Parts: sequence; structure tokens; C-alpha cells
Amino acid sequence: MSPANEVRKSKAERTAEAREKARQIREAQLKKDKRNKLLIGWGIVAAVVAILVVVGLVVTSSIKQNTPVADQGPVPANGNANGGVTLLADAAIKSTESATVDMANVPAKPDAQPNPVVAPGAEAEAGQPVKVVAYIDFICPVCKRFETTYNEALKGLRNEGKISLEYRPLGFLDRQSTTNYSSRAANAAACVADKAPEKYAEYIDVLFANQPAEGGAGLSDDKLKSLASDIGADINSCVDDKTFRPYVKYSTQLASNIGITGTPTIFVDGKQWDGSSDLNAEIQAAITAKG
Repeated sequence: MSPANEVRKSKAERTAEAREKARQIREAQLKKDKRNKLLIGWGIVAAVVAILVVVGLVVTSSIKQNTPVADQGPVPANGNANGGVTLLADAAIKSTESATVDMANVPAKPDAQPNPVVAPGAEAEAGQPVKVVAYIDFICPVCKRFETTYNEALKGLRNEGKISLEYRPLGFLDRQSTTNYSSRAANAAACVADKAPEKYAEYIDVLFANQPAEGGAGLSDDKLKSLASDIGADINSCVDDKTFRPYVKYSTQLASNIGITGTPTIFVDGKQWDGSSDLNAEIQAAITAKG
């Protein structure tokens, strides 16, 4: 019940108050809607800026990774002009003299495919263990399968002094990535041979363990550097400077010109393994033949 002395408002006053209250509610809602629109607008702007930054980084990285490679360059320390690095017992690497390569000096490709293929430097020197030469590509799934199948046996024979194992990484499958991954990974491996040769065998294993799928970007240069850093090899400046990309370019063209058509391609004391037999048996036969 209303107090006796309360003045009763007229219908017109009550209507006016209701209208004023409705106006205040509408204004508050309009302000809220405007504020929400501003927040959404700034959120969209921030998202667009973030996307542009990411796209810019990707484009910059892609341009950096796909820039033209020089035709001349150094051979890595402990590497040879045939594109190889030779592993001996206990992950030691055969030392080599310093050298350079020049695309102008790549032996010409013959008119006909050679049969059998003769790989330069694939035969063991007199009095030396059986020499196994492996042309590989770090994005090649069959190469990874080869490593999975034979790596432990080859390592054991190396440690027994019965064989040497020379890896010749190529850029054959650059077309299978958007960033020339095969050549970039081969360059990184050459950097390890040059800067931390005792880590070379381990880095080969690491690259295959982290093999990217064909058709994508492959591992970034930063990832290649961090994988090396994880095993104690600092190749940062070497990768950034693409120090051995000319060497990889030369090695890849040389391999193609002598008749290498795919990876892995394996030689045992100069004789190409056809893949139909057990490689271990082929190597043991070569070891026996050496007496």
C-alpha cells in the first residue's frame, strides 16, 4: 500500500518516465554495440597484420632458400671433388686436400647412357679396405629404407676396418620440395663434414630420422642448423652462407653426367649393386676376394 502522503503520478508522467528509461536503455545498447564493433574491427586488423607478417616471413624464407646458386665454390674439408665424404672406423673421416669446383669443368655427359656406370673414385685404392660408395638424397624414401636396412651392418664393417663408406649426397629431388630441400640438406651435411667431421655419421642418421615428406617444403634451414646443434655441431654461418651449395650443384650434375639416374645408387669397389641381391653378401664377396 502506498503511503498516504505520496503524490500519485499522472499517466502522462508515467509514460514520459517509461520513454526516458527506454531511451537510456537504447543508448546504452548502442554504445555497447559500437564498442563491440570497434573491438571486432581491431581484432580483424590485428589478425590481418599477423597473417601478413607470417606470409612475409614465409616468402622471405622461400626467396632466401631458392636464390640462385653460384657455379664455383669450395669443396668441404674432408670431402672430395666427386661429391663424397668417406667414413672410416669409429665415425672417423678420411681427410682430403682443399679443393674447389667449377660447373664449367664438369665432365660432359656422353651421347649414350654408359653401361655399366663407372663412378669416379669408387674403387678402393691398393691395400685399402673394400670401398662402398652410396649416392643418396636426403628426401628420398628409398634411401631412408636403404639406411634402415643396411646402416648397422655397414657401421659394423667400418668399425672392423673391412670397408670404408663414402656418402655422395645429391640434389636430384629438389623438385620434390618447394625449397630445394635435397640440395639444402646436402649442403648442411657438407657443413658438418667441414666444421665437425666427427659428427658427420651421426648427422647423416639424424637427417634420415627426420626425413620430411616429398612434396612439401622440407625442413627449414633453421631446423637443419638446430639438428646439427643438438649433436654438438655449429653449422649456422655455413648454412646461412650456402657455403657448399655450389659443391652440391657440381656433384649433382657430375652424378647425372656419369649415368646416375636415381638414388640410392650403390657401388662396391667400383661395381654397381643392382639391388636384386643382398648388399651384405655382395660386400662380403668383395672382402673375401681381397683376401
